[in-house]
Amino acid sequence: MALDRRAFLRAGALGTLAGGALLAGCSRQAAPPSPTTMTAAETEIDLGGVVVQTWAWDGQVPGKEIRLTRGQSLQRTLVNNLPEPSSIHWHGLAVPNPMDGVPVLTQKAVPPGETFDYHFDVSQSGTYWAHPHYGSQLDRGLYAPLIIEDPGDGGDYDDELVVVLDDWLDGTGTNPDKVLEDLRKNGMKMDPGGPGVSPTTPMGTDGGDVTYPYFLINGRVPADPQVARYRPGQRVRLRIINAGGDTTFRVGVPGTVLSVTHTDGYPVVPVQTGSVLLGMGERADAVITVPDTSVPLVAAAYGKDGYAQLNLRVGDAGPTGANADAAAFATALAGQVPLDTATLVPTEAVTLPAREPDRVLDLELTGPVDGYNWLINGRAYDPSAPGLPVSRGQRVRVRYVSKSMMFHPMHLHGHTFQVVGADGPRARKDTVLVAPMATVAVDLDADNPGKWITHCHNEYHLESGMATYLEYTG
Repeated sequence: MALDRRAFLRAGALGTLAGGALLAGCSRQAAPPSPTTMTAAETEIDLGGVVVQTWAWDGQVPGKEIRLTRGQSLQRTLVNNLPEPSSIHWHGLAVPNPMDGVPVLTQKAVPPGETFDYHFDVSQSGTYWAHPHYGSQLDRGLYAPLIIEDPGDGGDYDDELVVVLDDWLDGTGTNPDKVLEDLRKNGMKMDPGGPGVSPTTPMGTDGGDVTYPYFLINGRVPADPQVARYRPGQRVRLRIINAGGDTTFRVGVPGTVLSVTHTDGYPVVPVQTGSVLLGMGERADAVITVPDTSVPLVAAAYGKDGYAQLNLRVGDAGPTGANADAAAFATALAGQVPLDTATLVPTEAVTLPAREPDRVLDLELTGPVDGYNWLINGRAYDPSAPGLPVSRGQRVRVRYVSKSMMFHPMHLHGHTFQVVGADGPRARKDTVLVAPMATVAVDLDADNPGKWITHCHNEYHLESGMATYLEYTG
């Protein structure tokens, strides 16, 4: 069946639709080889009737998909044609430390007009992505999906669809640097009612610090969404990536069950749900069965006004009232109890062996402090200060302890961790949502020496200090 499926895809049974909405129902279609260079430059991008000046890799948003098979080598050269330094971070992959793309800590930022070669073997499979780690560049158009195939995948689905979510403001009269400058000068609007955590608002009532005019799926606004064509009954694996700078999304398809099979690249015991919650930097894989009629896939911005959509077209008929359906469903999603992928159970094959931690690191998350400063253990990030010491071979428990009235998606480089559940191990991940005034503990095996940053994946919190790093000392 896997061979038949791949043969079908190579035959190009899916095509390009009229009206500028490119069908990308499966990323496995025959395509030109990915370039070995990734050129970062200023460019003009059409987001579906909204034309903006922004920064992007190779002139497109998202950047060209990188797709490899586990065990292959990734080799890319960053060509920096931007007016400032840049880098590439391979989000979620346990790469060698010099390849991690964090300026000062792991490499020198790549100056304008210069290049840097990234090369490493890929030992993991799953859904990952790439983005810069310099200034507020992440909240422009510099990001790309990175898919590592498992040769054994494909027996339980017919097709794949990569879904990249984003919040967008660059080139709309402002840019991320100006927004960050304003936040530092004027601070943020505070919610006087407290965190407001409930089953339908598990991350509280504060959706973020930045107001975005647009939300995107695969680089397109809802007014002119991407369209993917399928047959009724097809089983489609969605690879969903939240590349947003300040927005968590609730993702679902009207009248359709999502069977969530992976989070942050790692398999879990499948769970069926009507919607999944994804913080910035998180990913989820879910299999859906295509319904008999066309429907939108909707990503509703958590705690904010607006949504992104992608249309799933069944047969030749276009979705009747798709935009109205999407708007209504986005409103309905706000009243649902979404699935937090951190609560999922890992499959036996990826569960860490039971072991008491050798070291426990408490990271207290606070902010905003003295204006717009976001701190860990009372300090802003300083790569020249000593890191948090760990030794190779240790089982390390990191406790993210929020003293903040806002949620934080906390990401760790160079490792995956296992979320600690009250009654047993939870999902293997590299990014985890920490609710307001809550504590999330994660376990990791210290098996990748180097200096590894852990930080909030809200771009504006990171740039305002919410980061520290683990340092191998033995």
